[in-house]
Amino acid sequence: MDLLKELGPLLSAEAAAEAPLAGMDPADLEQAVWVRLLERDRQGPAPAEPARWLRRAVRAEARLARRRTQREVPYAGPAGCADEAPEHGPEGELLHREQDRAVRSAVARLPGRCPELMTAFLSPRDLTYREIAGELGISQGSLGPVRSRCLGCLRRMLAAEVEAPGLRGKER
Repeated sequence: MDLLKELGPLLSAEAAAEAPLAGMDPADLEQAVWVRLLERDRQGPAPAEPARWLRRAVRAEARLARRRTQREVPYAGPAGCADEAPEHGPEGELLHREQDRAVRSAVARLPGRCPELMTAFLSPRDLTYREIAGELGISQGSLGPVRSRCLGCLRRMLAAEVEAPGLRGKER
């Protein structure tokens, strides 16, 4: 199959880009797209523009995974346990450290210069814009826009990992 050799690298790149936002492994996303292509081959001829079809299929599979993540509700344990976690004490400290670890892990997965920049902003030294710009070797005026883009990317990445909000309005 020439299609495998031709589209393999493109699929790997697209899946690596979309998988973190979908909250799934890039290899799983690649596999889902290959399955979609095989199912399409049974229905009719190969797509006229394979690269374009592949990009659309990757995004469609990523959307399905995000929707699935929003619908699935994590198990909270025995009745009432989720709401009774104290904010202070060992449990609260553990939860705070776990949240901090999750944020720092997500920051490390950000693209480009975002990990360096966000790590500087999260530094316990409480650096100023001038100090951060000097450490990273970029202009102080570009820190705000770059920070905004990095935070947007981080927000999208973490949104896929956080449980969906509860239902609002009347319950029937």
